[in-house]
Amino acid sequence: MNETSNPKPMNPTADADRPEVEPTLDLDLDEFEGVEDLQALADEVAESTLDASSGPKSEAGMLSREEMEAGLFKARARIAELEKQEAEQKDKHHRLLADFANHRNRVARETQLAVTLAEKKLLLELLPVVDNFERCLASDYSSIEDFHNGIGLIYKQVMEFLRKSGVTGVDVKVGDPFDAMHAEALTTTTQPGLADGAVAAVYERGYTLRDHLLRPARVIVNHAPPDQEPQADGGTREQ
Repeated sequence: MNETSNPKPMNPTADADRPEVEPTLDLDLDEFEGVEDLQALADEVAESTLDASSGPKSEAGMLSREEMEAGLFKARARIAELEKQEAEQKDKHHRLLADFANHRNRVARETQLAVTLAEKKLLLELLPVVDNFERCLASDYSSIEDFHNGIGLIYKQVMEFLRKSGVTGVDVKVGDPFDAMHAEALTTTTQPGLADGAVAAVYERGYTLRDHLLRPARVIVNHAPPDQEPQADGGTREQ
């Protein structure tokens, strides 16, 4: 009777405790005759074999945990810096708006004050003229000539007041050519002895304020018929 050998039971614990065997690579030394540095060649072949077995790695997998944390820290620091700059710009913008509003209000107050002072000065210089008119009206003149002289003195006072204020009269006389830059034509008339387009009468005198036209002179312009020409003695001659 033949004895049968029982197979040895498998011991999973012993397999687990068995040390992991590193992968080996069989090399045929006959193929590498003449190579001086066999160790460097073996390392290169082993590295290429491990890279092929592990498969391609993603770009994200190439970063370590420390590098990712450092990048996140830099990004947070940059965000905090930008938020700080934004807050500073907003604060500067609000300050500029407040300064502009204060400047606008101050300029408005100063302008109104300057206008009020100018009006006050003008009226204070004009009130003596009113006083002289009241004296003139309250006086009993013995003749028209005395009344005329009194009115003439008041007129000189008014003209002196205008001169000090920078107001001068526009020199427009009868017979001068009509100038639309300093005069305004109210109507036309036909007056013998005057050239066509000449000033026939001055209705209101014009004035300038510091070389700027304040009010144009209002005049009547002569319109001579084409069949009449002014003569040297002032008459007209028909053609």
